Amino acid sequence: MSDVRITRLMRLEARVAQALLDLFLRMGPARASSFAGRFCRFIGPLLPVSKIADKNLQLAMPDLNATERARIVRGVWENLGRTVGELPHLSRLQENTPSGPGFEVKGAEYLEEQARRSGAVLFVSGHIGNWEMLPPGVARHGTPFASFYRAAGNPLIDAMIRNLRDTAMAPTPMPLFAKGARGAREALAYVSKGGRLGMLVDQKMNDGVEATFFGRPAMTAPALAAMALRYRCAVIPGYVERLGPARLRIVVEPPMELPDTGDKKQDLSLMVQAVNDRLESWIRQKPESWLWLHRRWPKELYKQKS
Repeated sequence: MSDVRITRLMRLEARVAQALLDLFLRMGPARASSFAGRFCRFIGPLLPVSKIADKNLQLAMPDLNATERARIVRGVWENLGRTVGELPHLSRLQENTPSGPGFEVKGAEYLEEQARRSGAVLFVSGHIGNWEMLPPGVARHGTPFASFYRAAGNPLIDAMIRNLRDTAMAPTPMPLFAKGARGAREALAYVSKGGRLGMLVDQKMNDGVEATFFGRPAMTAPALAAMALRYRCAVIPGYVERLGPARLRIVVEPPMELPDTGDKKQDLSLMVQAVNDRLESWIRQKPESWLWLHRRWPKELYKQKS
């Protein structure tokens, strides 16, 4: 942060962000979740980026009509707002509460099995439900993992977010690797030494490999597949299902089967496709739980008239 010049605007943004976090803390997890969810559900659909979400839905699920797409877009914004409102409360959420705020883990046996073993593990997920709950929730079952991380543009706000994530992971904060070439090298070295790494692999990567996603060509990051095949380590898929305000379910699935055809290029393609298929199956269950706000498919598709 010392290499970045802190401007007055950055300081103002940070004060506003801190005030919001303080407000969410005073509200408590359920009220903060509902307040932020309602606010974003109202404001979000009015923003230009919602047109991208609508176009994504047209591309991915063409059977939906305009009313159905609008409902999903409102739900996307509500889920995003709830995720933000819940962020300062993640460290306080308790597991298996009978009702109200809390979380549960379905498939915890797969985590506990990995906790008994040594060696690298890769956790794969996407921006589904409250994805911020994955690292602390999984860590409570003995399998804390490092993550990739995209820094916020404002370094003061970035520091707040990192502090919230570290607090949620206490007492064992894990490494955060910056997205980019350097972070990729650091993550590869970490996995090569037997580290556990979590990756959200649902966004477009222009220099990735082509696979299909919702039946359309989609450039996809190959790093997870490449590491899994190189080290033949367990790949644990999972996502977060929202059950209510600040009430979440982490769904952990059995380790994925690693292809072994004898052709490295084919194995990579098969693994990337298997991950995309898994993500698609989760999203189709509850489309409003996914972050549809990014251009996921080739740019020429967005120029076509609806």
